[in-house]
Amino acid sequence: MHVKLKPLHEQVIVITGASSGIGLATARMAAEAGARLVLVARNEEALKEIERELDAGDTVKHLVGDVGKREDLERVASQTITQFGGFDTWINNAGSAVWGRLDEVSDEDQEKVMQTNFFGTMYGSNIAARHLRDKGGAIINIGSVESAAPMPFHSSYSASKHAVKALTDVLRVELQEAGAPVSVTLVRPPAINTMFNDHAKSYLPSAPSFPPPVYSPDVVAQAILHAAVHPQRDVYIGNSKMFTRMAQVTPRLADLVSRTFIYDIVQSGRPDKHRGGTLQNSDVGTVQDGKASGQYPGHVKQSSLYTRAAQHPVATALIAVGAIALIASVIGGSKRMKSHKGLSSLGAIAGLESAKKHAHMPRLRKSHRRGGLFGTGLKLAALGQGAKLSRQAGKVSGAVRSHLP
Repeated sequence: MHVKLKPLHEQVIVITGASSGIGLATARMAAEAGARLVLVARNEEALKEIERELDAGDTVKHLVGDVGKREDLERVASQTITQFGGFDTWINNAGSAVWGRLDEVSDEDQEKVMQTNFFGTMYGSNIAARHLRDKGGAIINIGSVESAAPMPFHSSYSASKHAVKALTDVLRVELQEAGAPVSVTLVRPPAINTMFNDHAKSYLPSAPSFPPPVYSPDVVAQAILHAAVHPQRDVYIGNSKMFTRMAQVTPRLADLVSRTFIYDIVQSGRPDKHRGGTLQNSDVGTVQDGKASGQYPGHVKQSSLYTRAAQHPVATALIAVGAIALIASVIGGSKRMKSHKGLSSLGAIAGLESAKKHAHMPRLRKSHRRGGLFGTGLKLAALGQGAKLSRQAGKVSGAVRSHLP
């Protein structure tokens, strides 16, 4: 069944977790594109300020709510329908986290992470599916690289993102079977420069830190809004697909990398100014919201070539084929020049016309092979990707070997 989504300027978009980070970056981009927005978070003061920043004549509405409470999200949907007549895209972005060894983190904190990340996504997905089932639209759930590759000290967060992936996959199949014109997408970011670790509660002796590379929240926001217009199943940001495949194909190697490298990187050694974070509702407002980007001390990548290529496959293929055609023409020209010199010598012995005829026969047969230039392009692209993966695997393998006893 074909799913057709509206352009952004015709859409009403609900964004949970909109008071900072990825949610705020997405809201800013969507507002600039002309979408009408409903922004949901627990911090009313931050939401009011963001609404003032983005509003251009009643096109942005903020609603305070805890996504871990179904009644709050039911109210969001109801008020959105009253205000705008409905919605076209629902983005389940709100999330919380706690850092600490599994045996150190309290049950209450673990449960809060699951309540926000998993149950919040489940409630939002259910409510959105009910509204969109007949009219069509998009449900976009924010997973993580940890949907497949868990990190040390992040047991409940990793578990919640595994659960969000399973929930999203089941919802997609059920809506497809029902013939509902709804796109269901899972976005999988890696480390992102937001206030994530300021908002997370931590049991670690020092401030938690993500392993590089770290990406700007704008990279994720662009990918989310692309999926709101162009139906997609999974969207991998940056290197998240590489780590996902490693966890799926070579789990023991993934464990070794996590144990040998990531375990130490997470423990930054820097003082932690916000150990309590904003995990529990009573802590909301103790850490400043209203910012999309955090204060990661290292380099922050402003784009992801992989994500752009994956979300624009036709344009990428055309560019690749054009590049291959250019290279082929250069190589072909060089070969023809060499061939011409050789033919001149042969002509003196066996006759020029006969030599030309036989020299060009293989080229004519080759040009009519199945696939032609496009097939050659695919082969070269596959070889190039294989070489790239081989180099990456070599680097990982070398690093791992150097740490083996």
